[in-house]
Amino acid sequence: MGLCDELSHCKLALAFAVLMDLLGGVCLLAGVFASLEIRGQEFGDLLVYSGVLLMVASLAGWVLWYSGNIEGLAPEKELGHISTAVDRLARRLSRKIFSHRKPPAYSQSSRI
Repeated sequence: MGLCDELSHCKLALAFAVLMDLLGGVCLLAGVFASLEIRGQEFGDLLVYSGVLLMVASLAGWVLWYSGNIEGLAPEKELGHISTAVDRLARRLSRKIFSHRKPPAYSQSSRI
């Protein structure tokens, strides 16, 4: 088992989120604690605001990573109730999204 096996899907979104968090944290801390002044202009506020914006942008990466790692819905047999129209629609949508994440060798006929 490799280091990234637990992360499974959407590694690019995870890398984006972590990178934006790190850059945002560095900008935020530099803006708060460093005295950045060039030709009499204070740039600490700029770094604080840009750090916060980078951290907010990382939220999009975290949401994409989390939603990309949600597994498909359970089959009807496991649910133990009569399938409703909403269940069928959600299951169909989940299968379409899930099928785009699998390699081309994965076919619909291999599902149970």
